[in-house]
Amino acid sequence: MSRSRENRQMMQINQPLGIDECNCNAMRKASRQITRLYDAHLAPTGLRITQFLTLAALNEVGSAGINALAERLDIERTAMGKMVGFLERDGLIRLRPSPTDGRSRLIELTEKGRRLHKEAAPLWRDAQRQFAQLNGAKNVAELRKGLQQMVVGDMAATSSDD
Repeated sequence: MSRSRENRQMMQINQPLGIDECNCNAMRKASRQITRLYDAHLAPTGLRITQFLTLAALNEVGSAGINALAERLDIERTAMGKMVGFLERDGLIRLRPSPTDGRSRLIELTEKGRRLHKEAAPLWRDAQRQFAQLNGAKNVAELRKGLQQMVVGDMAATSSDD
C-alpha cells in the first residue's frame, strides 16, 4: 500500500462519522418524535400508536393471523406476539382457531376493542391534522409518498424494538 493511500485511510478513520448525516438516525429521530405526538393524542384512551394501528388493522380486515398482521404493520413477529398478549389481556382482542387451518389462530376485535377503536379514531385524526398543520399538508403527502418509495433491499423485520 502506498504511503499516500495509508495517509488518506488514516485521515478517514480519524474523522468523526457525522451522525447528523446518518439517514437511519434522521429517520429514527423523526419517527420517535412523530410517535410521541400520536401517543399524546391517544393518551386519553390508554392506547399507544402501535396498539391503535393494530386495532385499526383488525377493524379493517375483521380478523387476521398473527403473521399477516405483523407483516401488514411491518412489526417483528415476536413483538407482535407480545402486543397481542397485552391486547388480549385487556380484553380488546380475542384469538380463535382458524376455520380453514385448525393449527393456526385468528385475531379479532372484541366488542370492547371495537368501542375503544371507535373512541380513539377521532384522536388519531386530530394527530393527523396537527401533524399536517405543523408540517404543511403538501409536505406531509410528499413525505408519505417518498417514504413508501424508499428502497432498502429485502430486509425482514427483525429488530426487537419495532
